[in-house]
Amino acid sequence: MDCVRILNMVVTKRTISVGVPRLLMWLFFHWRYFIGKTPWDTSVTPPEVVELIEREKFPPGRALDIGCGTGTNAIYLAQHGFQVVGVDFVTRALNEARAKAQAKNVRVEFRESDVMALRTFDRPFHFVLDIGCFHSLDPYGRIRYADNSLRWTQQGSIVMMYVFFPRKMFGRSMGAAREEMEKLFGADYTLLQYADDDKSAWYRWERK
Repeated sequence: MDCVRILNMVVTKRTISVGVPRLLMWLFFHWRYFIGKTPWDTSVTPPEVVELIEREKFPPGRALDIGCGTGTNAIYLAQHGFQVVGVDFVTRALNEARAKAQAKNVRVEFRESDVMALRTFDRPFHFVLDIGCFHSLDPYGRIRYADNSLRWTQQGSIVMMYVFFPRKMFGRSMGAAREEMEKLFGADYTLLQYADDDKSAWYRWERK
């Protein structure tokens, strides 16, 4: 029954950007959550995020978790005083995220949406977190993402991103080099921190 529902949603869903690659990616992630094979969902908030929030004492404010999955990082931010919106396009993941937030007695607003459909909110965010969403987009999607990010943020906002370097994964090209990231974001953001392990990189941008 779930498989039939997912296939029907692929045809009728309106929050997904037009184009076969995006639809296939949407179906891929729904299927992986359905069969329980989600190696990216570690249920552990990365130490890079903990460093910023707990050791550097980044002040709580409004936070946006893009591609929030089952809510691990959105819940972590809420536990540290942030007003959090978590966004993902996988219904099953969001249902689990809501259950986890309720069990931990924290309030997070979880929204089902494609990141390409995210343009404006009632107020901008002080902190935006993206662990693995951006690098799954095609080149056109990355341009739209960078443009939309200006609607999510304000001067001084921090955008923290974890991005694979270019590679082939699951039969498609993924990832972005540092040069591409700086070309897309450098005009509107200052790169405060960068670290890589030759396979992926963490970026911390500040909105100019």
